[in-house]
Amino acid sequence: MKKLASILVLVFAVTFTTQAQKKRGGNGERNSKLTAEQHATLAVKKMTLTLLDLSEKQQNQIKPILVAKMTKRQAAMAERKADRKDKKRPTADEMFAMQNKRLDDKIAMKNRMKDILSKEQFDKFEKMHKKRSKMAMHKTKGKKGSKNNKRDQRGDRS
Repeated sequence: MKKLASILVLVFAVTFTTQAQKKRGGNGERNSKLTAEQHATLAVKKMTLTLLDLSEKQQNQIKPILVAKMTKRQAAMAERKADRKDKKRPTADEMFAMQNKRLDDKIAMKNRMKDILSKEQFDKFEKMHKKRSKMAMHKTKGKKGSKNNKRDQRGDRS
């Protein structure tokens, strides 16, 4: 009986340790060490290699746009991290302003990409983004640990 109890304790200890390591060392940490320029270069090359088949001219036009986007994103992430450290929560007006700005940036990015890409490339670009956003939504769907979400997963929607 003592052996069984010690084995169970060991299994739980290993399980909790691996879960803690997964939370700390995900892709975000590895990628955060890259500069905005490096992120943009990788993104442009991925676009070229996937469906878009970008020309050299298009790559040169898209790269500065992505560098600016990545720089803004990294600055916003650092600001949010500092706010989280100070346990500062944004007000409803600040949340509205952030979401409004994010959507405005998305619209501007879409318009710039529409100007640079051909019709076929832009259609493929749109499909890629829809697919990516669906995957992201699916990924974050189960992460919220609320009681309502657990009920939804079981099928109780009361």
